[in-house]
Order: sequence, then structure tokens, then C-alpha cells
Amino acid sequence: MAADEQLSAVVVDDHPAVRAGVAHWLSSGTPPIRVAAAGDDVRVAWLDEGAGADVVILDLHLGGPTPALGDLRRLAQAGRRVVVYSMRVDDDIALQCLEAGALSYLTKAEGAEHLLQATRAAAAGRAYTPPTLAGALAGDCSAHRPVLSARETEVLVEWFQSESKDFVAQRLGISLSTVNSHLERIRVKYALGGREAPTKAALVARAIQDGLVRLDDL
Repeated sequence: MAADEQLSAVVVDDHPAVRAGVAHWLSSGTPPIRVAAAGDDVRVAWLDEGAGADVVILDLHLGGPTPALGDLRRLAQAGRRVVVYSMRVDDDIALQCLEAGALSYLTKAEGAEHLLQATRAAAAGRAYTPPTLAGALAGDCSAHRPVLSARETEVLVEWFQSESKDFVAQRLGISLSTVNSHLERIRVKYALGGREAPTKAALVARAIQDGLVRLDDL
């Protein structure tokens, strides 16, 4: 996206007042963020203007008690940049969202400024850690983080075996931007776990340490 282009977001939430409030916050930011589409069903993120939005702001609970983690995974696997915006203060759900591909998890009590910062960071493919998520990460004792999806692992191994991300995209039948989004998301997961991997060589080392790839794969 060019520097002078306005960021855009699609807002998925089943409460009209929340959608209106989020739209107001985004449009009132400096610089403003355009709401390309909004609705109470995740399909709004796949259709028309919503399909091209830079960021998906997703409520996990759309008309029921079960978190929409499957919808989140599908968006992330397609290369979409997702900020989860939820009523729930739940460390386990927050960590599951990161593992499913979200770039941030905010509660609706955290206010406009955190949402604006999270949306801008996500548009650039970066993670954003608001206070609630910082607490969840501090309490994460899992020995197996980061957890990569099957698609993320596939992209990672293909990239290790290739000289070009374009070649990875051709081999897997996906776009170059999707390849970049997967690799950025993998780096985000390592960074959030306190094990940054900013270069290809560092990612190779991390992946070997964690058993994600073997030397024979390279």
C-alpha cells in the first residue's frame, strides 16, 4: 500500500452500537482509518469492499457463546490481518487467538487508542500488545509455543528450500502477499514468545530448535 493511501478496516460484530462506535473511533483517528464494510456476520470480510480491507476487526462471539476460532483461522490462513476485539477477558482464549493467527487481542474495555494502535500495527503486519494481552503472555507457561498452523509450517519449509518467495507462492498456488503475511505472522508468534527471529537464518535456527523442520528438510 502506498504511503499516501488511507488504511481501511472491516468491522465484524453482532452489536450495532459496537460497530457504530468502532467506526467512529477509526474515522476520528489521526490519520483516519476508513471503514470499508461492517456487519454481524464474518462473510462481510470476504465480500465486496470487505474483502479488500487492510484489517479485519473481529468479535469472537457472533450470536452465540462459542468463539469463532474457525473463522479466525480461515481469515489468517488467507493472509488477512486480524485484530480480535472481544468482551471476554480470558487469557486462554487470547493465546488461542494468537496461535490461530490474530495479530492482537483487545477487550472492549481497553478503549479507542489501543484499538487504533492495534489496527495500524496490523495493517503493517505487526503485532500489538495491549495491557490485557500482555498479562496473558506473561502468564503463558506453555512449553510448546509458538504453535504454527499446518499452512504456516508448509510456507516456512518451502521458503527455507527456496531462494525466492515468488517461487514459494507459485509452488503453493497462493499470492506473494499471502506468503509474506504467513512469514510475518510466524515472526510475530516468535516475538510474542520472547524469541525474536528477524532474519531467515534466525527463523531456520528457531524452527530446528522447536522441531518444526529437520536438517534433512533443508
